[in-house]
Amino acid sequence: MNIRNATSRLNRLSGMTLGALSLASISSAQATFSIDWHSPTVGMLDSINGVPITEGDILVPAAFIPAPGPLPAPGTLFSGGPGGLGLIGHPPCVGHPGGTPCRVEVDALSYGTDHTMDPFANLVGDYLFSTDEFAIALVPPFLPPSITTEAPFGDASADVWITGGSVPPGPIPPMAFPVGHTGFIDGDGMPSGSGAAYPGTGLLEPNFPGFPNNGDNLDALDFDPNGPFDQMPPGGVYFSLDAVFPDPTGTPNSGSAVFHGFMGSDVLWTPFPGGAPALYAPGATLGLNLVNFQEDDLDALALGENGVPGYQPSLQPNDWSSGATDMLLFSVRRGSPVIGMPDSIFGIPIMEGDILTTPLPAALGGVSPFPGIFCAAENIGLSTLRSGNSSDDLNALDTVKHTTTITDCNGNGIDDAIDISSTTSTDVNTNGIPDECEVVGAPGCFCVAAVAPCGNSFPSAGCRNSTGSGALLTVAGSSSVTLDNLTLSASAMPAVVPGIFFGGTVPVGPLPFGDGLRCAGGMITRFTSPAFTSATGTMSAGPGLAGAFGITSGTTLIFQCWFRDAGGPCGVGFNTTNAYSVIFTP
Repeated sequence: MNIRNATSRLNRLSGMTLGALSLASISSAQATFSIDWHSPTVGMLDSINGVPITEGDILVPAAFIPAPGPLPAPGTLFSGGPGGLGLIGHPPCVGHPGGTPCRVEVDALSYGTDHTMDPFANLVGDYLFSTDEFAIALVPPFLPPSITTEAPFGDASADVWITGGSVPPGPIPPMAFPVGHTGFIDGDGMPSGSGAAYPGTGLLEPNFPGFPNNGDNLDALDFDPNGPFDQMPPGGVYFSLDAVFPDPTGTPNSGSAVFHGFMGSDVLWTPFPGGAPALYAPGATLGLNLVNFQEDDLDALALGENGVPGYQPSLQPNDWSSGATDMLLFSVRRGSPVIGMPDSIFGIPIMEGDILTTPLPAALGGVSPFPGIFCAAENIGLSTLRSGNSSDDLNALDTVKHTTTITDCNGNGIDDAIDISSTTSTDVNTNGIPDECEVVGAPGCFCVAAVAPCGNSFPSAGCRNSTGSGALLTVAGSSSVTLDNLTLSASAMPAVVPGIFFGGTVPVGPLPFGDGLRCAGGMITRFTSPAFTSATGTMSAGPGLAGAFGITSGTTLIFQCWFRDAGGPCGVGFNTTNAYSVIFTP
């Protein structure tokens, strides 16, 4: 059977400031994060405790997992102050508005359990990261949505990006393995101006370059694929604080590190809720603060702690595979004096978007005392001076297994957002759900008073029949012709009467049709032979409709169910359900 393809598409049819938390356990992946002091969400009441958010708090989506928007403000999972990270500067900052700096900014985060990029165990991994609103990224062919597609709409700085393909363990020089990136976690969870949609955290978008900010910057990140925890992890929290030097974009840094007796290059550790932060990894050990003894700013962190007390620095990349050292990957903020210095592995200038590791000693071939480039920025789709553009600042970093997902509705081990962006799956209605996991379409042809044939309106289904209700058509499964699992179900019909499912290629009317309405027009096809409704007045059709009737991807069909109704209110003797328009997808 030849069914004419339709060209139209339907529109998308979704006191604890905590140290000792008492939240219900939830079993799904959890994203925790912080925002910078420029963000307007600073000062807003958080959605868990009703306490003003600060740039020193570790936040979580209101539902504890990323979700489609619209979303309320994030909740505070760990306070930056008493009962949380233990920063003495936190209490005076509670309640200050975004856009006014306060000395409590947390700008890197890890729980020490990040995925170890290990070539010896063949542990393939991905990088998660964020950038600020000034990022331009490299041009495609990287997978959309990307920074290049979202930044023009101000929808990039609150997002989390994931590398667009599995990344081999480093060291990786520029453009050696350019996998680029794609959207993983959104800011507000709403479709952007580009049409991209993926689960969000409740941050504010858009955020265009410049100060004051009209949206948020996600400034630190840890993604736990094992699900939300409801207390500080047993290993504590590892983080860094903001440096004091002025940002080259013209906005000052908060100086939260020096206020608390540390440097912006240091990695700190709060071992238990409310404990005083301790120095975990000094910046000098990481190859920082060596340019005229000026302060660098560690701005992103991924840490695989080996469980041995204290920090055991890596002497060469991947030696953490033995468990004798700790994997500590990081980046530095724009304006850091180490920018432009030769890295110790390749001898090339260090850029803001580079993922760095501890210096390679001269005895092992190191060419400088500065950090080594573990993964050059260009490989993850970021722009640098090396690539002939301005350099993108890496705001946050995490390492995860390649199979890490937030949502994986088709069970293929790949996150739905990556399925969609890589065209493994289609998303015709741009709602962030692969089409094979849902029916792409919409119900319609409801019997409102204006079109009811004899005053027998029933506005939530078909026109009222002899049961006193209107018959309702629903669908289940998906509109994928490959899966071919679409099921049509009709209910609220008279018991044991003949009925037929039919469909048309174009919408019409609604037109009076017996005691009901017809909204399916064009080429009409019967999708079942005459059958009888059940004793409860139901009947169904499918799965297998696409294969049986030669339905192809891109076809739009408007389905209805016709049924006999001898005692119907208009006396014509038959009636129909409402209609359901379905766009078939690959």
